[in-house]
Amino acid sequence: MGLEDLPHNFLTGRVEDLVKWARRSSVWPVTFGLACCAIEMMAAGAADYDLSRFGMEVFRNSPRQADLMIVAGRVSQKMAPVLRQVYDQMMEPKWVISMGVCASSGGMFNNYAIVQGVDQIIPVDVYVPGCPPSPETLMHAILTLHEQIRTGEITKRRAEGRPLEIDAAASPWVPGKPQAVQIGTPR
Repeated sequence: MGLEDLPHNFLTGRVEDLVKWARRSSVWPVTFGLACCAIEMMAAGAADYDLSRFGMEVFRNSPRQADLMIVAGRVSQKMAPVLRQVYDQMMEPKWVISMGVCASSGGMFNNYAIVQGVDQIIPVDVYVPGCPPSPETLMHAILTLHEQIRTGEITKRRAEGRPLEIDAAASPWVPGKPQAVQIGTPR
């Protein structure tokens, strides 16, 4: 009987599985609430929904202590460089949840002042639909992220060479030409 025939337990388990379990059980979010979705994010951390059962009881105020960014609400063009700076200051590995239709696609604000999707600035792992999404929807997104961490889909994506990082050292983020101007708004 070789080692490969033994069932996995705490002695024969793989170190990779142990690291994934530890990461999944201690995801600490950074506070980045921008609009009405932030109220629902705060409600998810309150006693009724209790995110502490997922190891997320403390929303960190410093990005250097956090590994999950929940972008809740619409991101303006002025806030986009700040969002990128906070993301760059977070420790590795880091994950992003885009909460609400405004953060995911700009929502009803299809104008020059609002970024049409936070994925233009930082890579997003899980999108949360709704306007505003309920705390239960955010908890489902967190459980989806936990499953991605457990199965290693995120590490597979990084191994495949798909870009997760935007090279901030090469050039800082500069807002592009507004979509409304590209369509043909009168000058």
